[in-house]
Amino acid sequence: MELSSSLDPITGKVISVLENEASLLAEVGAEIDEIKLELKAITAFLEDADRSLGVVPMSETDKQWVASLRDIAYRVEDLVDEFMYHFNKQQQWRGKPSRIFFKLIHFPKNLLVRHRVAVELQDINKRIKSIAQRNERYQVSWSESRKSDKQTRGEYHRNTWVKNLSESSLFFKDDDLVGIDKAQNELLDWLMDQELQRTVISVVGMGGLSKTTLVANTFNRQVVKQHFDCCAWITVSQQYVVTDLFKSIIKSLYNKAKEKIDPVVNLDSMNYLELLEELVNFLQPRRYLIVIDDVWSTNLWQDINIALPANMNGSRILLTTRKEDVASFEFGVVKHIFRLKHLPFEESMALFCKKAFVGRGGQCAPYLESSATKLVAKCQGLPLAIVALGGLMASKSSIVEWSEVYNNLNRELSENDAYFERGLLHVEKRNTYGRPKALKMHDILREFAVSISKSIKFVGKSDGKEELTDNGIRRWSIEAKENEMRAASVSALSRVRSLFIFAVDEASKSSFKRLPSGFKLMRVLNLEDTPINELPDELGNLFNLRYLNLSRTRVKELPRSIGKLYNLQSLDMKDTQINELPAGIVKLKNLRYLITYTFSLNPLAFGTSLGTVVPSNIFLLSNLHVLGFVEARGDFIKQLNKMTQLRKLYLDNVKETDEKKLCLAIAKMIHLRSLGVKSCNEDKQLKMDALESAPPGLERLILAGKLEKVPHWFNSLDSLTRMGLHWSRLRDDFLPHIQALPNLGELGLVNAYEGEQLDFLEGFQKLKVLVIRGFPRLKEIVINKGAMPGLQYLFLGECEELTTLPHGWESLPDLNLIRLADVSPGLIQEICKICRSRGTDRQTVSHIVLSRQEGTEAIFKITEWYE
Repeated sequence: MELSSSLDPITGKVISVLENEASLLAEVGAEIDEIKLELKAITAFLEDADRSLGVVPMSETDKQWVASLRDIAYRVEDLVDEFMYHFNKQQQWRGKPSRIFFKLIHFPKNLLVRHRVAVELQDINKRIKSIAQRNERYQVSWSESRKSDKQTRGEYHRNTWVKNLSESSLFFKDDDLVGIDKAQNELLDWLMDQELQRTVISVVGMGGLSKTTLVANTFNRQVVKQHFDCCAWITVSQQYVVTDLFKSIIKSLYNKAKEKIDPVVNLDSMNYLELLEELVNFLQPRRYLIVIDDVWSTNLWQDINIALPANMNGSRILLTTRKEDVASFEFGVVKHIFRLKHLPFEESMALFCKKAFVGRGGQCAPYLESSATKLVAKCQGLPLAIVALGGLMASKSSIVEWSEVYNNLNRELSENDAYFERGLLHVEKRNTYGRPKALKMHDILREFAVSISKSIKFVGKSDGKEELTDNGIRRWSIEAKENEMRAASVSALSRVRSLFIFAVDEASKSSFKRLPSGFKLMRVLNLEDTPINELPDELGNLFNLRYLNLSRTRVKELPRSIGKLYNLQSLDMKDTQINELPAGIVKLKNLRYLITYTFSLNPLAFGTSLGTVVPSNIFLLSNLHVLGFVEARGDFIKQLNKMTQLRKLYLDNVKETDEKKLCLAIAKMIHLRSLGVKSCNEDKQLKMDALESAPPGLERLILAGKLEKVPHWFNSLDSLTRMGLHWSRLRDDFLPHIQALPNLGELGLVNAYEGEQLDFLEGFQKLKVLVIRGFPRLKEIVINKGAMPGLQYLFLGECEELTTLPHGWESLPDLNLIRLADVSPGLIQEICKICRSRGTDRQTVSHIVLSRQEGTEAIFKITEWYE
């Protein structure tokens, strides 16, 4: 958590804003220069404090010192924002007929505001000096020697902690472990089966699931030692040097070899080739087991594969990782994946009691059963958290002590390094190319983070009904569990910069009607999924607002005052009931992202996406980068050629007569990365042949509407990674026109072809995702050997005539999921036949998933095109 995160822009504000006001400069020029220097020093100091958190505990004096400096920085921020608030209100009157009268009335008030700013700045400088004087009086312990000591200890701690924890797992006793029998038996089966080829076994799971402990206990089994000629254990982690890994393996192998080995020359003097030769010569004739713990990247396999010979002796490589892409990597050998799950409650309780009640043989004291149950529930089946918490409670025996720990769990666990050094974040969802889209934080870690964030006034959370006070917290997350949030408690939070509101239950969703007011300095307002019906006109007073998210709310229109939000940069209105934007939207000169599209419930219907009407002079927004999904009405298309700065553009209701003007505009958009065009009617043709060539950096393209033929400029889509053809209903084979696209990774086809057979003969070398839906006459899909070799995900839906899986699907090495929705009975029968014929071959059959949830999968996939 960075204490200094809000300081960098503050210095710039004080200089750029206040210095530009010449009439104010005469009064506060000296204060500005002095505060500039002080703020830079404060920033540097707090950055040091950031790095110290979790390595060296700060004293109470240190904490008070940091808090004082933070409050100073926040006060400057408040002062500048307050000044800008009044300045912007004055600016809004400029250019109006009544401006002279307004100046005469408000001129004294402006002088008062400027004078107050000057006085505040002088007071801030005095406070900074007094803080420095107090530092000298009470000798704050933040000394250079301590910082040096902290850095030395911190670096050593971080470099050795993971390695020590991994290797110490080799010495855990069987009676220290709970709930691993079934997992261990499966690992043993893979380790010692009759497969002679070199095999990679991956144990994958989020941090804290005791992957290393499970593997270490299996590695130490006598039956394993007897089965292999030699065994070695190495820990990799995120940073490694290949030659060091080779040396570690060699040392481990020679120390544990079953036969006498001649003394080896000094390993430190050997280069890469010598180490590689030594390792290969030793392993080649033997059945070996190499454990590689804590693997973070698939690059490791490329670095180490050559050193592990593919002999036909039944050798095994067993690795642990928290990254799914590592476990699923195509190693080019036989592979197995074991996904480690959370412990069930009974096993969690047993493990906790083993650690907490050592003197009682792991039996919970009856009078502590209730407290133990509550503590274990907090751990949610995460073994590392259970062990850490159990060890903490082993020294506590009274109900009072246990209650105190439960009530102060965040503070207690913050001092227990087995736990928080491991970064317990789990990737819940990734996009097509492996980048994380959703992360899950363990509940205990989340509570700890919330506690720390609130203590440094970074962020706070509330249930919406408690009385909130203006305690300096800049960001609030409010969960509306009651009918409405308490207006009185919210109106006091005048210094809030970011507000996230969540309606968490049906009661609040049905009755949460209005937006609280009083946040005049707010920069971020997120109302996503909150069933608010309307926005107050006072929204226009939030001159400082940069980000406004109304996604999936019930708002039907924007207030006329929206044009006052001069600083607004992002306006997200996905899936709202807003059909038309007010004329004042064009006053938002700093707007960069304008997202307006809406989706209906049926992805196969032509009206899935509904565009929003925008003013024809939307081109006045010269900083706009993202515009979509908007209706092409009036002379909008004609004016579109003035928006050459666009990066993303999605259009609805495009007519045949718009072809030349639209293509002319697109040709000028040299920065365009994403383009979506939808025709005005499913029976009307979408014509775009007038485009000579696509913008050179175009990465995403979706065309929705009837196509007479494939546009000739498809062969210029060298940068394209995603393509969607929806309701194209092409009569000629279109695949040869796109199969050579060098970077195409995702292809979505919805009612795109009227033929009976799709032949993927060659090409599609980068394709990972293929979606085929709504092909009414399609009977057969053929995938030739060598075509789409990297395909990982295949979706087939609403193809009534299709009675077989694509020919050649079994030869796709990376295909790990086939999803079927509303398929023919004949296709279901074929899948059942495959299951019966394969018997227990789960790896082949388990990735075929049947689904009858009409539309949900496709809604998700289609929505992704626009994001």
